[in-house]
Amino acid sequence: MKKAILFAVTTLASLSVFAQEAAATTAHAAGHPGAGLVAIGAAIAIGLAVLGGTLGQGKAASSALEGIARNPAAADKLFTPLILSLALIESLVILAFLVAFIKIPGASFGF
Repeated sequence: MKKAILFAVTTLASLSVFAQEAAATTAHAAGHPGAGLVAIGAAIAIGLAVLGGTLGQGKAASSALEGIARNPAAADKLFTPLILSLALIESLVILAFLVAFIKIPGASFGF
């Protein structure tokens, strides 16, 4: 229940921040209808990416620790794949974060 409340609060906070930024940049994005909807979509995308990433990282860490608990001698063999999988999961979250920011209207990144 605590995770659901934390997720809801985080999502609402990011929605409000992106909605405020979109409202401020709507004047700069001349002729871009629905700028606020794009910002809300970006906030939802970031929230879902973070949710998926944290669930994936939790499952990976849980499985690795369970394997180490069952066979402590395999700790060295499980450590490298665990770190690699956590890095790959985190890279997907960062990629979603970048894509969401690029899609925000008024953000000029040279694209």
